[in-house]
Amino acid sequence: MILPDHEIKKAILEGKIKIDPIPDFEIQLGPCSLDLRLGNCMKVFKPKPYPYLDLKQMKNFENLMDEIKVEEGGSFILEPGGFALAITKESFTLPADIMGRLEGRSSLGRLGIVVHSTAARFDPGWSGQAVLELGNLGPMPVILYEGMRICSLTFEKLSSPSEFPYGSKEKHKYIHQKDSPLASKIDKE
Repeated sequence: MILPDHEIKKAILEGKIKIDPIPDFEIQLGPCSLDLRLGNCMKVFKPKPYPYLDLKQMKNFENLMDEIKVEEGGSFILEPGGFALAITKESFTLPADIMGRLEGRSSLGRLGIVVHSTAARFDPGWSGQAVLELGNLGPMPVILYEGMRICSLTFEKLSSPSEFPYGSKEKHKYIHQKDSPLASKIDKE
């Protein structure tokens, strides 16, 4: 069951779903989702140091990326065909009986901007800032601004609490992301 607007707001105000900073419900709350804003940190791949990425040989994908920080209200240009990891301004924590699903905003999608390649689900127990996999499928560069509404998050109630929420096992590698998006940790598998 997807939570409607009034249940999302109630869950946040009661602290069941924790979001920091508290959203401006007038602007960010939709009929069944909550808009999240673009944070100030992005990571982009360095100019091609290798002819390909070998997932069995690579040991640290962080070394392949440059971090870009923008000031409050600052901008970041996403070139056509470009890809960047970014974080949301908000961090959130989900209880063991609610999962989140991240979706792009239609207004940005119509410009060719996608906000996730595959990582759209946030398991029960998730805690941290969402990492966005930004891509520009359009023909023109697009300037994105820190603090702009970049994606929406829906919340789905599980039939019962998860027995092993995200973060309860060592294999959960992206828990508590803060201030900077983490590069792929596929080498930890």
